[in-house]
Amino acid sequence: MIRHVVIWKFKEKAEGYDRSTNLERVKGELEALPLRMPGVIQRMEVGINSLENGTNFDLILVADFDSYEALASYLANPEHQKVADLVMRVREQRAAVDYEV
Repeated sequence: MIRHVVIWKFKEKAEGYDRSTNLERVKGELEALPLRMPGVIQRMEVGINSLENGTNFDLILVADFDSYEALASYLANPEHQKVADLVMRVREQRAAVDYEV
């Protein structure tokens, strides 16, 4: 199994929305992906940071896939690409790790 972990720091304002609203928008879009891509994502968790200390990232995605091929399929899927495009417009920073579980 492959675990895909991504964290983002969001802009204070983007797309006409404040950071909090964009966090909720992106969280909802990410959480909808397993339904839009049945059988690709084995497990997905999305969380908004609850400790405002100025250094924490704002949003985390943890998703499990059967293989690196399944992860590559997810990344290339048009449904994922739509969400990735939104995230690109509202985030400041991104970090990711993919590893075998």
